[in-house]
Amino acid sequence: MRPFIQELLEAGGLFLVIFLALHFSIQNFRIDGSSMHPTLIDEQHVIVSKVASLRVKPLAILRFTPFTDKSREEVPFFTFDRLEHGDTIAFVHPLDPTRDLVKRIIGVPGDAIEIHKGQVIRNGIMLDESYVVNGDSRTIGALEVPLNYYYVLGDNRLVSTDSRNWGFVPGDHIIGRVWFSYWPSDRLEFIHPLW
Repeated sequence: MRPFIQELLEAGGLFLVIFLALHFSIQNFRIDGSSMHPTLIDEQHVIVSKVASLRVKPLAILRFTPFTDKSREEVPFFTFDRLEHGDTIAFVHPLDPTRDLVKRIIGVPGDAIEIHKGQVIRNGIMLDESYVVNGDSRTIGALEVPLNYYYVLGDNRLVSTDSRNWGFVPGDHIIGRVWFSYWPSDRLEFIHPLW
């Protein structure tokens, strides 16, 4: 009887470790709306890798050590991977924390972003955005993406509400990178590699 209880406890512990690892590393999302069409469609279900956006604040770790300058601005660093231009991410809406959105990263911290008649110019170079459909003709003057913020746009620009409307996305609002699409079945595919 004793070995059975021990095996049961070991199996339960292993299950708990696997459950927690999955819970903290991935999350499923349902796309709501057509702002990312045709890359992602309305009602499509995707898995988001939270590991891709896991960041550590060095001062949070070092704040208990003596002789650490706690007055400087803290720059979190990515533990596994760095979010880059073109990544499709899920994040908490900057103005409405009850809503989650999915958009594409156009600008990372330090980038200069400008939109001229719908054409995005990043750091003085006009982007070739083959994924964009229904572009619009808006013009937005040059902006510099601040530290720990991102500039995001939807692929279906004519209907997308994005950084053009409400500004930059704070890094701590990012849930993760869209990794895998699993529904509908004809859209079963990797959107981005896990690592």
